[in-house]
Amino acid sequence: MATRLPMHGEKTVVDHITVGLGKIATALRSQAWEGGTARRLTPTQGHILVLLAERAAKAVRLNDVAGELCLTAATVSDAVITLVEKKLVKKERSAEDRRALVLTLTAAGRREASQITGWTEVVQAGVKGLTPAEQTVFLRGLTKVMHSLQEQGVISVARMCAGCAYFQPYVHADAARPHHCGFVNKPLGEGQLRLDCPDFIPGSEADQPRRWQEFVRGGEGH
Repeated sequence: MATRLPMHGEKTVVDHITVGLGKIATALRSQAWEGGTARRLTPTQGHILVLLAERAAKAVRLNDVAGELCLTAATVSDAVITLVEKKLVKKERSAEDRRALVLTLTAAGRREASQITGWTEVVQAGVKGLTPAEQTVFLRGLTKVMHSLQEQGVISVARMCAGCAYFQPYVHADAARPHHCGFVNKPLGEGQLRLDCPDFIPGSEADQPRRWQEFVRGGEGH
């Protein structure tokens, strides 16, 4: 009887998932560079335009952008200077603090941002190929990974439902919509959880660990 030889470089499931996420990141960078070259923008400049479009309802400062994109203030400053020169972004004095400068999109910048979002279509197509149940599990997994990255200080605080003061996990008996959002005062399903919400307010240091554990345990005891 033939002896089964071990696979060369045999990896764990964690290793495989990590490799997969890396390949997805590579695909996104590749699409960003390709789209940016066609539109004469770098990926950093494109990400700034998209971020400003998403945060259009609130004042955004340079340090806010740096924190959100995990970049240095100097890198963001150089990119913003170019975007201002291209008349895609403008700097204005903050209405709340006249000493502070905030970044906003021009009309041309808004049009450009709407075009840039197409860079993610290749990944969206892959995610749409998952069943609704698979998408929900994937979203929950991403929430946990992002929370870990926050704890390690690798990324800034993500505006996730699971870290928001309005979020109440597993307070409803309905298995399809067990969570509750205090901001809209409505129940939420797992597939409705957000990873980047403009209405996010950080949970208190005293209460957030308990809420997170409630979310991780999946509502055991409810």
